[in-house]
Amino acid sequence: MTTEPEQQIGVGTPDAFQRLWTPHRMAYIQGENKPTGPGADDGCPFCSIPEKSDEDGLIIARGERVYAVLNLYPYNGGHLMVVPFRHIADYTELDDAETLELAEFTKRAMAALRAASGAHGFNIGMNQGSVAGAGIAAHLHQHIVPRWGGDTNFLPVIGHTKVLPQLLADTRKMLADVWPTV
Repeated sequence: MTTEPEQQIGVGTPDAFQRLWTPHRMAYIQGENKPTGPGADDGCPFCSIPEKSDEDGLIIARGERVYAVLNLYPYNGGHLMVVPFRHIADYTELDDAETLELAEFTKRAMAALRAASGAHGFNIGMNQGSVAGAGIAAHLHQHIVPRWGGDTNFLPVIGHTKVLPQLLADTRKMLADVWPTV
């Protein structure tokens, strides 16, 4: 015997929840653009992005050893990554010049995000290895996620949905335009 609330929440039965459909997230969930192996020739997107134009690759800036690129699956608007050109998996594999330029690009990314969007704070970090949450563990990358007071509400916490107010191409241009000045 079922209770009345159980009868009301059947398959396809309205439950008073509004839904935001995000079918584009399925590409991420299913592993689109993830490498097939650990090598640079195994479909690594971080190795192929620099071969594209800045606009097509969502590259904000290029250095000698690293580049800054928007995240295709951002946690917040302006979420970018600093990535070494060299295909390495672990932070300890960076040489001194790569370590220095990665740190300098991280500082410039923070300054650019503050100048372009008024970010109040940042989450900065690297997930080392797939067990630590690295989506692409074979190629080192550092996340810089801008934060604003009150930017987390019920949508990401309860609904597992994030509203981004700007297209990635527009965010890339906004940050690339201020990058040289910071």
